[in-house]
Amino acid sequence: MPGITERLLYRIAKRWIAGYSLDDAIKVAHDANNRKLRVILNRLGEHTPDEKLIQGYTEEYLRLLDRIRAEKINGTISVKPSQLGLAANPSLYKANLLRIVERAEEYDQFVWIDMENSPYTGETLETYREILPGHRQLGVCLQANMKRTESDLKDLIPRGGIVRLVKGAYPERGELAYKKRSEVNANYVRLMTMLFERGGRFAIGTHDGKLIDIARELAKVRQPNFEFQLLKGIRDDIKPTLIEEGYRVSEYIPYGPEWYNYSKRRMRERKRNILLLLRSITG
Repeated sequence: MPGITERLLYRIAKRWIAGYSLDDAIKVAHDANNRKLRVILNRLGEHTPDEKLIQGYTEEYLRLLDRIRAEKINGTISVKPSQLGLAANPSLYKANLLRIVERAEEYDQFVWIDMENSPYTGETLETYREILPGHRQLGVCLQANMKRTESDLKDLIPRGGIVRLVKGAYPERGELAYKKRSEVNANYVRLMTMLFERGGRFAIGTHDGKLIDIARELAKVRQPNFEFQLLKGIRDDIKPTLIEEGYRVSEYIPYGPEWYNYSKRRMRERKRNILLLLRSITG
């Protein structure tokens, strides 16, 4: 039985997650499509070495692709490497990822790979580079807070890599990551400019209004194949505006009983969400 803190947090977490089940995710996806948003569905869960659980996650993504196809949802999925086997065995992860990508290709669907914390970065990108030549409908997330990301981006762009650029949500050591917000933002602008100048298809994943405005300005100079990606329940004020301006906008919609750790990251990212929690406690 969940404790009172967890129950209260779930009331807030419903802003960011679709619910517990695949059916919940499909329902919320239809609602987003009705608001002219594309969707990126993610089954929560990560960092598992349990092979039975890993296969369960893999099968659920296959079912999710089937439902997206059957219900004509405008959107796709995003998977976490440590959820599909990277926390157990890189070869298991690659095999499961290929199963998912090949099912998506049957439906002419795209697949995104989330980026997790630094112990998984190298293997995530190595597997992406291995698979990409034969599977072009595949993108990977890069984090602007990581010092290695500029080098990774310079490597991926000539390969035709498709990148979602985000700030990064995981706590990292100072030798690996920029710690000051100003440094992260400055690196984000550098990397985003590189994508607009040299990239093919890419995604700008940020809720920062200043960075979104810079992306708008960069898009005026060159008309690249890009979209804005924002989390469910965050910056709902700007999503309709971007759509009206003619940009593609996707909403990242996670679901699943493993919502608790995900929601704690969202709270750390956006301190003002603590105010929402307090309001829910006081009614």
